[in-house]
Amino acid sequence: MIDMHGNSPKTLRQELLKQRKEFAAGENYPQITDRLITHLNRFLETGGLLLETIALYWPIQDELDLRSILVDWSKNALGRRLALPFARPDKHLDFYEWRDGDRLIPSAHNVLEPNPNNTSRPAIQPDCILIPCVGWSTAIINGKPHYWRLGYGGGYFDRTLADLRKKNPKLISIGIGFDWQKLDEAHWSAQSHDEPLDLLLTESGLLR
Repeated sequence: MIDMHGNSPKTLRQELLKQRKEFAAGENYPQITDRLITHLNRFLETGGLLLETIALYWPIQDELDLRSILVDWSKNALGRRLALPFARPDKHLDFYEWRDGDRLIPSAHNVLEPNPNNTSRPAIQPDCILIPCVGWSTAIINGKPHYWRLGYGGGYFDRTLADLRKKNPKLISIGIGFDWQKLDEAHWSAQSHDEPLDLLLTESGLLR
């Protein structure tokens, strides 16, 4: 589906976002997303049993909406919490507890975020972060597959993951994408500042 050899990262992102919009409007979209959600539910029923806090994202620009699935997960056992990111001016993310129905505020990028001044929703350190992908790539390093995310270019998640991993080496980062978004080296390759994902979730399954 992707034919963008030699394009700049900015042009690549624009083309991928255009294709994602078309993909989300396609007749096969519900069946494909159902497969991805099935794999996510399977993870939540197994690995999710050990998690207490999952950071999700507020979907924009045709990102897959996983809010209802995660709200159900949070309600299925005591002590489970959800969090949403808040973008700081220094391009790092803080995470604040979020409950369905909370009033959110628009960011400078017009993304709905938690209010950091809401004392009833404290800042928390997530055990697991779900991160939407504009594109993604993989490479074998020391005999093991590694996955990278192409995002919107702000670097928020890369900076945040680097900081959080120092505090919590057991943190799990899961990229959320689709098979067609996979990029080869002719399209894009990760840079030294890019943080790898621990797992990548697509309609084909959970890639480890």
